[in-house]
Amino acid sequence: MRHHKRARSQMAAIDQINVTPLLDLTFLLLIAFMITMPLMEYGTQISEPEMDSNELPTENFQSVTFTKDGTIMLGKETVSREELFGRLRKLKNDEPKTQLLLRADGSRSYNEVIELMAHIRRSGFADVTLVTQAEGK
Repeated sequence: MRHHKRARSQMAAIDQINVTPLLDLTFLLLIAFMITMPLMEYGTQISEPEMDSNELPTENFQSVTFTKDGTIMLGKETVSREELFGRLRKLKNDEPKTQLLLRADGSRSYNEVIELMAHIRRSGFADVTLVTQAEGK
C-alpha cells in the first residue's frame, strides 16, 4: 500500500506544469521583437519615386495654400485655421461636389502638412488632392 501512495504523489507532481519559465520566455521574445521592429523598418535604404500624377481639375475646385512662412490661404485670401474650418464646412454644405487642392511649400514639415490635412478632413472634405511639381522640374 505504501508503494502505491508514493507512485501517486510522483504522478501528482508531473500533473502540474510550471508555466512561469514559458511566460518569461514569451515576454523576453516580445520585448526583443518590439525593440528590433522599428530598427528594421527605418534601416532600409530606399529611393523615393518622382511624382507623375493626373491633370489637376480646371473647374469646380478650391485651393488651400500652405506657404513657406506658415500662412494658410483659401484661394487668394489669407485665413486662420479656425476661419479655414468654418469656410470649408460652409463650402462643403453649399457645393458638395467641389474638389479641394492642397498646395504646401516643400520646406514645411511632413507633420505640419498632415496636421493641416487632418484639419481639412474634419471640415467635411474626405478627398483632398495634394499638388506636387511635375517630374523633371
